[in-house]
This record gives sequence, C-alpha cells and structure tokens, in this order.
Amino acid sequence: MSRKPVSKAPAGKQDKSLDQPKPKARMVTVYIMGKRHVVPEHATIMRAIEYSGQQIIRGAGCREGFCGACGTIYRLPGDYKIHSGLACTTLVQEGMSLTQIPAVPMEKAIYDVEKLSPDVDTIKRLYPVVFRCVACNTCTKSCPQGIQVMDYIQAAKRGDIAAIMDLSFDCVACGLCALRCPAEIVQHKVGVLGRRLYGRYLAKESKELGARIKQVESGQFDEEYASLMGMDKASLSKMYYERDIEP
Repeated sequence: MSRKPVSKAPAGKQDKSLDQPKPKARMVTVYIMGKRHVVPEHATIMRAIEYSGQQIIRGAGCREGFCGACGTIYRLPGDYKIHSGLACTTLVQEGMSLTQIPAVPMEKAIYDVEKLSPDVDTIKRLYPVVFRCVACNTCTKSCPQGIQVMDYIQAAKRGDIAAIMDLSFDCVACGLCALRCPAEIVQHKVGVLGRRLYGRYLAKESKELGARIKQVESGQFDEEYASLMGMDKASLSKMYYERDIEP
C-alpha cells in the first residue's frame, strides 16, 4: 500500500501549526453556595469550586471518589428534585445550583466490638433508630455509590449481619443518606457496625491473610516499605497510576 509522503517544514522555519491557539474550553454558569460563577464545562464540582477562586479547607480528601469527604447536594434547571453526589466525581452542568456538605451532624454509638454479639439485640441497643425506617427508599436514591441502603437497613432490623456487610461494603460514609432520611437514621454508621461485627465474629478464617500477616511481622517487606517512604511525590503518583488493577 502506498503512503502519502509527510511534508516537513524547511530547516530554519517553524511549523506555523504550532502557533495556532489551543481551543478554549466551553464554559457553563453554575451557582456555588448561591453565588454565580462561570466554569469549564468538563470540570468536576470540586474543580469548579477551585476554579472560582475558592480554597476547599473541609470537604476534600482523596479526590478519587473513595473517602466520602465531599458530599454535595444540587439542583438543576427545570428539575424540582434535590440531587446528591460526590464533588470529586460529579461533573458540573449548565445552571447547576450546588452546595457542599463537609459533615453531617450525627450521634455515633460508642462501643467495644469485643463485648458485642452479632445479632439484632446489638442493633437495638446501639442504633434503635433503625426501627423508625418507613421504607421510603430515599436513602438509596441519595447514595452516590448506588448502594441499596434501604435494603441493608431492613437487614439490620432483622439482625442479618452478613447482609448488612454485603450490601454496605462499598459505602464511603459521605452521610448523604442520613442527611435526606425522614426517619433521621444514620445509615452509614449502621453499616460500619455491621461490617465490624461480621469481621470480628462471622467472617471465615483466611489462611492466605494469616500467612501474609506473618510475612509482615517477620520484616519481609521492610526494605520495600523503606523504598516507598523514600520516594518523592511524583514517583509515588506514577507508581500508583501504573499499578495493576483487578478487573
């Protein structure tokens, strides 16, 4: 197959295409905590807030959708619903009106997991509020992770600790479910309790985990750990994003 020869700029002359201005990002108007700002269309809410000149002191953590620190609620033009999402993974839209929720006020149960039992009596004692659930499913609709929140609250009412663990496993504890719940349940804290109870009392023993713990305690990875601690930020970032990820 014949190929068309690639033309090259004569020696000493710069390719004019390099001087062409780069295309500008399309801008959209958003309202951040009531104030109008014009931001790039493809920005996440978090980037849009920073683009507007504000510094995020609370409500930012991993910036990758894992830590749950950047819970956000917003409305869209022509839509009566209040939407929820994580500021680091939700893209802005034209006319979006938003505010961040750095923390959701709540009362967290204090307990020693070694003194608990994995049953409904523990749920009743530590989080009796779950029995106020009216099964409206608002919590599930509010979850940015797509978790079936109402289902694991129903499991908690039955004392099904394994189901709580399984259904709440991907929770990032952003608290948006608790913020919207008409029964005022702190769903994500119930999920934490369920996962702790399962891990302490119901999880099957893992031989592989036991072997790895022995390797760590024996100092097998000390040299590798010291190498990681000595890396600069750019090297660590490169290693992180080039790591093998399971499908």
